[in-house]
Amino acid sequence: MTFRFEPVSTTVTDAYERLSGHRAAPLFLTCEHASERLPTGYALTGSDLRLSGTHWAYDLGARDLVIELAAALCASAVLARFSRLLIDPNREEHHPDLFRQHAEGLPIGLNQQLSVSERQHRITHYHRPYHEAVDAALSESAAPTLLSIHTFTPIYEGQVRQVELGVLFDRDDAAAEALMAALRQTYPHVAANEPWSGKLGLIYSAERHAHRHGRVALELEVRQDLATDPAYRQKLVQVLADYFQHQ
Repeated sequence: MTFRFEPVSTTVTDAYERLSGHRAAPLFLTCEHASERLPTGYALTGSDLRLSGTHWAYDLGARDLVIELAAALCASAVLARFSRLLIDPNREEHHPDLFRQHAEGLPIGLNQQLSVSERQHRITHYHRPYHEAVDAALSESAAPTLLSIHTFTPIYEGQVRQVELGVLFDRDDAAAEALMAALRQTYPHVAANEPWSGKLGLIYSAERHAHRHGRVALELEVRQDLATDPAYRQKLVQVLADYFQHQ
């Protein structure tokens, strides 16, 4: 069955954006770091202002890629509507980086000396509703694969990253290898578990939801200078859509 550029309905809350696609679409999408939005009552001030518009706040280009790929496949998707600076939905509730404390060697003022009640407020109003939305949407989808979309910086700690695309995985080695083989027909710089390893607990959200529902869990990392290029995204969407339509 083929789905191409069909419209999807959208539900928007303070914690997430849900695109409702076709139940039989071959892919289910998530995007934990889609937005740099801070809800009412929160703001970057002082030295935290340096983080606005950067990868510390969100994954540049990731939301656009998810929206475009969801449209191409008429796939369902759930995207977070809050900055990872507020709370990171790709970390479990007790992870030490759930509320990141430092960036570029400086404290993140937004997260310093958080009270127990403030921590719980952010978990209750943002982290949990996002994951509840993913569970609910995935239960209504027959897609065999959950693909979480993220992006990474072209330069890290002074080193230029040559990798264009990284496929992150933990238990689903065969599915990851098949996707990488397909991507390498078009893109020369595709790597397994780069720039981070899915076997180190760093694809928490994909693993949590996919395996609970008996699906494959994969995460796609796209270099940010490419993810923010509309022409590059368009080609990548075509490649991914063609691949998943024939699985």
